[in-house]
Amino acid sequence: MIKILLIDDHIGVAQGTKAILEKSNKMGVTILSCCKEVLNHLKHYEYDLLLLDLYMPELNGMELSKMILRESPDQKIIIYTGFDISAHFNLLVEVGVSGFISKSSTEEHMIKVIESVVEGDTIVPTHLFKQLRRTEANTFNIDKLEDRIGDITLNEREQDILAGVAEGMTNRELSAKLLISQRAVEYILTGVYNKLGVKSRTEALIKANRYSLISLKTIYE
Repeated sequence: MIKILLIDDHIGVAQGTKAILEKSNKMGVTILSCCKEVLNHLKHYEYDLLLLDLYMPELNGMELSKMILRESPDQKIIIYTGFDISAHFNLLVEVGVSGFISKSSTEEHMIKVIESVVEGDTIVPTHLFKQLRRTEANTFNIDKLEDRIGDITLNEREQDILAGVAEGMTNRELSAKLLISQRAVEYILTGVYNKLGVKSRTEALIKANRYSLISLKTIYE
């Protein structure tokens, strides 16, 4: 029996995932909805695998993964999310997670990934594997930006957020407009900053427009 701890603040989603995984009779799933309880919980219980939501209100999955792996370097963690993680992929690899599963994955795929990770494999989707870098994931070499700019793209969600930024919208307003949490808005913006090698909204808009990653003319029309 594979013992899994599922950490997700969306109880309905977590319970649905638990039901799917336990159907196989190969897995037992415990749910925690409060990420602040995780470290203390792990002092008393052991699991073969942690299935960890990326965007949570109290503590994001990336920081929680760092904290867990600092205490238990061999703990296997799979990031389980409904969001595009492309902007944060290198950072997550650097943290040391063992795999990624989309919340829209099929039952068969979820079980296959979990079993593979428990057996010692690291599972990375092909489109994300291609963006692995040998450089430090949490640093960005500004001098190399010009050489890499042709490889950089902004996904639809990132463009939507930059469009809102150009209109002067706050993170709260973007959250309401796009129907995502403010935390998700913050992390998507951080991912954009990392891609472009900038530190502010204004710099991001200027650079994205300069390299035709987004058109400010279109935004203002």
